[in-house]
Amino acid sequence: MRALLVVLVAFGGWEAYVGLGGVDELLLPAPSAIAAALVEDRGLLWSNFTVTALEIGLGIAAALLLGLAGAVAIHLSRPVRRTLYPLLVTSQTIPIPVIAPLLVVWFGYDLTPKIAIVALVCFFPVVVPTLDALDRSDNQRRKLMRSFGASRWQTLRFVDAPAALPGLVTGAKLSLAFGGIAAILAEWAGSESGLGHLVLQALPQFETARAYAAVLILAVFSVTLFGVLTLAERRLLPWAKIAG
Repeated sequence: MRALLVVLVAFGGWEAYVGLGGVDELLLPAPSAIAAALVEDRGLLWSNFTVTALEIGLGIAAALLLGLAGAVAIHLSRPVRRTLYPLLVTSQTIPIPVIAPLLVVWFGYDLTPKIAIVALVCFFPVVVPTLDALDRSDNQRRKLMRSFGASRWQTLRFVDAPAALPGLVTGAKLSLAFGGIAAILAEWAGSESGLGHLVLQALPQFETARAYAAVLILAVFSVTLFGVLTLAERRLLPWAKIAG
């Protein structure tokens, strides 16, 4: 409720600033103008939103699968940890706008390069918390499993994997924050549809309210998914809250 009140106050101040401050709406449209664009351009916005949502969903899914596999590999093998972990950290220093056009050249203008870029951006935020959760799994339980003659993979399945789930969910939450930005950057590098493509078209046409409406839709989408994931975590991983 407090968050909603803050949002309403912020939008009210924004509306007043544009209306009373003499700001050109080509630079900063009022919330009322954005609301009007949401209604008037709803068909255009929806068709482009579905494309971007698919890119985000598939990209994050790929990042979760690859990130979990990477975290497990690093957790199980010290040589892999020494080799891959520094490379993972180094990969985060590469600006996405630099490599995005190259992926578009390789894979074309369809979904593939967009999914690859979203997965690339979200991979690191998945690996780090998942690996941290794996490394902090209960050592006493590991010793107990070994005393029963359990293999390393059995220990991973029954001890480490449940402990890693909260870290994987944290990575998914971070990915929701980064995935939208990555999808927009990917579409700016080269696309024929999507909210990022729509923004690029709207700004030169002086349809600033439409561009802001596209950004608002993406923000609401990410926040909604974040909330759903948080609720799912509370229901499906109650031990994570107890352990915390």
